[in-house]
Amino acid sequence: MRSASAHSVERDTAQAAREAYATVVEALGGPPDWLFVQSTEAHAGDDVRRALVELGAPVAHGSSSSAAVMTDAGVHDRGLALLGVHDPAGAYGVGSADLGTDAQAAGERAVTAAIDDAGRPGEVPMLVWMTASPGREEACIAGIEAVVGPDVPIVGGSAADDAIAGRWYQWTRATTHSEAVVVSALYPSGRVASAFQSGYTPTTRSGKVTQAHDRAILEIDGRPAAEIYDGWTEGAIAAARGGGNVLAESTLLPLGRRVGGIGEVASYRLAHPALVRPDGAIELFASFEVGDELVLMHGTHEALASRAERVATDALAFAGVDRQAVAGALVVFCAGCMLALRSQLDAIAAGLRAALGGAPFVGCFTFGEQGCFVGGENRHGNLMISVTALVRA
Repeated sequence: MRSASAHSVERDTAQAAREAYATVVEALGGPPDWLFVQSTEAHAGDDVRRALVELGAPVAHGSSSSAAVMTDAGVHDRGLALLGVHDPAGAYGVGSADLGTDAQAAGERAVTAAIDDAGRPGEVPMLVWMTASPGREEACIAGIEAVVGPDVPIVGGSAADDAIAGRWYQWTRATTHSEAVVVSALYPSGRVASAFQSGYTPTTRSGKVTQAHDRAILEIDGRPAAEIYDGWTEGAIAAARGGGNVLAESTLLPLGRRVGGIGEVASYRLAHPALVRPDGAIELFASFEVGDELVLMHGTHEALASRAERVATDALAFAGVDRQAVAGALVVFCAGCMLALRSQLDAIAAGLRAALGGAPFVGCFTFGEQGCFVGGENRHGNLMISVTALVRA
């Protein structure tokens, strides 16, 4: 198993695709067996798809990244990036389904199609890579698990645009979507090593959701959610208590829910408060249920900047993998964290490259992150980072 990354900042989409794909094919000595594609809204999704299909790209999984793309060469504003995997002893397939009114059913259809496309019907993949439009990722995960079971890692990142304006996209060789889930079923000849973490620590401030609806928390401990959150954060959202956007104010102060851990060290999945409603409810980018235990999390720019490299290191350590065995990697990095760290992104990419032993990788900046925690729990979260390494046998 070998892989190669490439990128282009050429503004013409067809030319960008030609440049990047030619680099991948030359490095691999032929077409890849699986192609992972990330591009920003500077490139129309269907134009990217059509250009690569015309170039003969095989099994391909594409989606949009917010503002920039990342590779082992750095961060590329308004660019396009490819990771090609050459693995003739493995198998790879891609499937998609529009979300429609039943996102869980869409997840089931997409992963079933991906397994069939890989030519492995009835065989559980080693890893499922998922890209959905933002909004119903939890249901998509449930649908995928209904087909492959709870023990297969589900990893990925939600498609994104530059301004949360709905200009994101997902695509396969056959179709370009705006509100869908695209799934790759991976049966590599080697192994995978993946970690899913945040760069935040829990505070002592906690409470229980006492009223919620989908992605809105109405009450915490029987009081309006915005009132409680504003108190916990010592007035961080005071100016928006009557209603308003709080994305910037809450980036370093998200809400966490414990998801297992190792010994006494807990793991948390995060949710990013986005909007305060006039009724005192808080809308977020993850779903909640009554009874959920919440803890206020705290992050710093320094901790976020160093976290990606640590996640890569932990992914290999947990799996007992030497970094020289890494053939390539996929990185998911929250767009909210990216915006807070714009001046440090190239250093972050360099840290990832070192942690992965110089292996090629492609990273996306996403509006939601999906991954598998150390206890095996597949979850959707916000302000998270995942690193998934493809490891040679």
